[in-house]
Amino acid sequence: MTFLAATWRIAPIACLFACLAVPTDAAAVSRRDQAGIDAINGRMAAAEERYRAALVKIGNSDPDGQKESDAALEDMEDAVAACGQQRGCQVSTLLATYKRLLKLAADGEAAASDSDDFDDDIDPNDADPDHIGTLAADVPEAARAASLLDDKTHRFDAMVQYNPAVQAGIRRWLTDMRGQLLDSYENYEYLRQAMWPSFERAGLPEALLFGIMAKESNGKVHATSRAGAAGPMQFMYATGKRFGLGVDATGFDTRYDPRAAAEASAAYLNERMGQLNNSIELALAAYNGGEGRALRVYQGSGGRGFWNADVYDQFPSETQDYVPMVIAAAWLFLHPRQYGLSFPLVSTRSEGLRLQKPGSIYELAICLGNSGTRDGYLRTLRNLNPRYQADSWLPAGTTLNATSQIAKLYDRYCVTGARATLAQTLMQSDAGTAIVRTGAIQQLPDVATTVPTTVATGRPMPATPRHYSVQRGETLTSIARKFQCSTGDLAEANNVRAPRYAIRPGQRLKLEGCRAAQ
Repeated sequence: MTFLAATWRIAPIACLFACLAVPTDAAAVSRRDQAGIDAINGRMAAAEERYRAALVKIGNSDPDGQKESDAALEDMEDAVAACGQQRGCQVSTLLATYKRLLKLAADGEAAASDSDDFDDDIDPNDADPDHIGTLAADVPEAARAASLLDDKTHRFDAMVQYNPAVQAGIRRWLTDMRGQLLDSYENYEYLRQAMWPSFERAGLPEALLFGIMAKESNGKVHATSRAGAAGPMQFMYATGKRFGLGVDATGFDTRYDPRAAAEASAAYLNERMGQLNNSIELALAAYNGGEGRALRVYQGSGGRGFWNADVYDQFPSETQDYVPMVIAAAWLFLHPRQYGLSFPLVSTRSEGLRLQKPGSIYELAICLGNSGTRDGYLRTLRNLNPRYQADSWLPAGTTLNATSQIAKLYDRYCVTGARATLAQTLMQSDAGTAIVRTGAIQQLPDVATTVPTTVATGRPMPATPRHYSVQRGETLTSIARKFQCSTGDLAEANNVRAPRYAIRPGQRLKLEGCRAAQ
């Protein structure tokens, strides 16, 4: 791509995403508003015509062509900015214009091309022209500007080998593992603002972050392996401790914190690459197969690369599979269109959610429903709030990290109403009460909205005892839910350490801060 073509693509996109953050109202508009919309559309049409004429001049080597195209781009940026501030103006309409013009600019040709055949001649080795626009929507402004002006967005392509092993990995991600790839991408979108800046500051490609996370955890913050690796980047305890991760003063293991895990991962990778001739493949081999092994193999081979047989064969089969799979996921992150891959569009605008009544993340997942998503919001809330267990009882006033969409659904469905009551009923249900011990099964009554009652009898809940003896099969979290109190408070009152909250049958617990027994 020439510098001129890069300028054509970056300049309008930078303005567009800055303006997309301003909401528009598509409802009925007044005559005055409609007049404003018509004026903006007129300005956009004039700027488009001016831009097309400038492309013709550039194609004819006219020295005024570049100057005219720059001026036309500025006019379009002003029109998009005005649209973002004008009631009823649809930014998406102007986006269509931008796409047409970006296609016109490809290869410096002045002939228009609105055909769907645009993808037919795309080379998988070329940078995806839509990648920046798709992924920059929810990045903080400073990082967004730096990214859009940085012509090294696809520097990852030059740092790795695109070979048959990577192609085989791409095949796997696009067939049996396509669902996992899409889940990883959706999870990453919610975590991006917390994780990407660490890699950006470290000078590492964002694609590498995504590839590792997709292979390690599928973007599940609470993932834990049988070997003891934990968190979205799957750090072992000893390795994580070297890079600032571990149990903090509150008892929380920061390997589960996306921001801290990304920062540690970036530091770890840069340390490995410094030892291994800046080879991403060898750094990934160290990430999976052990840094000591990777360094010994590299030094013993005289500095040859990962794909040399005398290097490759010294790593276990798991690592031989891991390296190309991470690179393949990163490659697809950068080149989705070339492979017919459509990543999900996710609304990730951050907004704090203050609980208006006690509840848990599980309860919220029920009452929120899955409007606008396939799988609902349980994973999103868990990823954004790694310090809370999904079934921990959270008191009113607790503020959760969420999105504007989740906050709206909470206000609508989770505070009052039938769905809120149903979610509460389901969370308070106790399977043991369904077992007939004497007499017939009692009909479960509606949950009272004023006086707390037991699910099994409908009678008022008894006063909370001061102590409770742990029964076989119970966990601290299930006991906290049973007595409607915070798992963290219960743990603190009984000197039970997070994150495992280990308790034993027969252990007597102080029920401080709890409300009522079921």
